[in-house]
Amino acid sequence: MSETRADVELDFGDDGLIPAVAQDADTGEILMLAYATREAVDRTRETDRAHYYSRSRDELWEKGASSGHVQHVEEILVDCDGDAIVYRIEQEGGACHTGFDSCFHRTIDGEIIGEKVFDPESVYE
Repeated sequence: MSETRADVELDFGDDGLIPAVAQDADTGEILMLAYATREAVDRTRETDRAHYYSRSRDELWEKGASSGHVQHVEEILVDCDGDAIVYRIEQEGGACHTGFDSCFHRTIDGEIIGEKVFDPESVYE
């Protein structure tokens, strides 16, 4: 990741969360949307690996820590209001916990347009 001259102020809202989009740095494909806390963003910047906050588990998590499908963060972009971020990443394996390369693997009509790249039953217990 490149060095910054001054940190941009991020708006984590009343719940302490900011939407974080994971985007393939090479293709521009949107791979997933999650949420991050200040600690998740700090850890991401320290390690160059994507960290998020799981609302369902109520905990900080590093993408790929258990599955091996890590996200190497090349750059973090901030929107104009400072209330959303984009992790531009290099994805190892699939980004979606359902086994697809992207969480956005289907159209609104239900057509599957993504590629299944792993079997989630063999990765997650």
